[in-house]
Amino acid sequence: MKPVIALVGRPNVGKSTLFNRLTKSRDAIVADFAGLTRDRHYGQGKQGKYEYIVIDTGGFEPDASSGIFKEMAKQTQQAVAEADVVIFVVDARAGVSAQDHDIAKYLRRLGKPCLLIANKAEGMLEGVQLTEFYELGLGTVHPVSAAHGQGMRGLVELALEPLQLPDPEEDALEDGELGPIKLAVAGRPNAGKSTLINTWLGEERLVAFDMPGTTRDAISVPFERNGQKFELIDTAGLRRKGKVFEAIEKFSVVKTLQAIESANVVLLLIDATQGVTEQDSHIAGFILESGRAVVLAVNKWDAVDEYQRELLQRSIESRLSFLKFASMHFISARKRQGLGPVWASIAQAHKAATCKMSTPVLTRLLLEAVQFQAPKRAGMFRPKMRYAHQGGMNPPVIIVHGNSLEHVTDVYKRFLEGRFRKEFNLVGTPLRIEMKTSHNPYSDKDK
Repeated sequence: MKPVIALVGRPNVGKSTLFNRLTKSRDAIVADFAGLTRDRHYGQGKQGKYEYIVIDTGGFEPDASSGIFKEMAKQTQQAVAEADVVIFVVDARAGVSAQDHDIAKYLRRLGKPCLLIANKAEGMLEGVQLTEFYELGLGTVHPVSAAHGQGMRGLVELALEPLQLPDPEEDALEDGELGPIKLAVAGRPNAGKSTLINTWLGEERLVAFDMPGTTRDAISVPFERNGQKFELIDTAGLRRKGKVFEAIEKFSVVKTLQAIESANVVLLLIDATQGVTEQDSHIAGFILESGRAVVLAVNKWDAVDEYQRELLQRSIESRLSFLKFASMHFISARKRQGLGPVWASIAQAHKAATCKMSTPVLTRLLLEAVQFQAPKRAGMFRPKMRYAHQGGMNPPVIIVHGNSLEHVTDVYKRFLEGRFRKEFNLVGTPLRIEMKTSHNPYSDKDK
């Protein structure tokens, strides 16, 4: 399960800039005035061999008693509560403020692992200007410049060091091969996730109530079917950010994201009475980004008429077109209708996600595809593909070696993906194709 890092500090110290740097994105809006970030913002990041979730927060005033600052303080407190480690960001040029002392006092009281970062420290002498930050009582001060990228190397490893995390490369070898199949049931609130799991279990194990947001945390339940062991994970419903009001429901978001990423297969449940919404697309996109095998199930199919069914199927084809590789089923969890084929698709998706593909077969398929349709020439260069091999599982990764492969278009990659999928029957799992260009040993020598 990915560790969670929360960025905390007073307004305008550069938390959002640091967030963008850690996630290698521009998701957080950055401007040179205080109070721009107000709500919590989640992002994915990877540095070295570690993957993690980052939470950007608004300016923190622990003792705020009213108005927007009180709400922002609640958001930050929840971010700290769900984080494994906190990065406390201060402004190296502005120096220590009374607000920094209040935040440091709050963090010391919690006793959670904390890393003190002095941002905007470009061109400053560490031993002289940063001495005053030691009075915050949070240990060593680490000078960085998020805007310029200075001091960022090894920052995540330093922050995660107190957690003593297992080596992710060793975990990857075991992923999907040992233990039960982890099946996460995800979807919007009130789509019927808890009802579906209760139906599978044959008992009222989870609270199912006709009110969105009944489930607050990701709940794991062991289950066995036809000799195969499963670990069923009922996730809290993910709703659009503007619709999330309660702090306790905010706490559910990171748990749901972690549950999806730790699963082998995700069953995405869509409410037939509500149709495919933008939030369904967001959840599906996150599942795809995480590389999880996925099965689509449209619940409450018995509650809609023929006209609504036709509209819904068209909506799924257009709004979830990026999940064309996934099986789709129309079910009623309450009436136990259509559940048998869902299990067959779950087993098929897991088998595809952990499929082993031999190098000779992959290379043969690659060369046959090139012979049928060669990649387009890019100026003076024509990509030349030599061989392919498997680079990982869950999701399957195929690495293609050759020359000038950086010019291979996305369209041609999709053409190759179709060939590989058909040969290995990769239904229900994303497939990643990576191009690796060989280095010319004579390119750097004088001619």
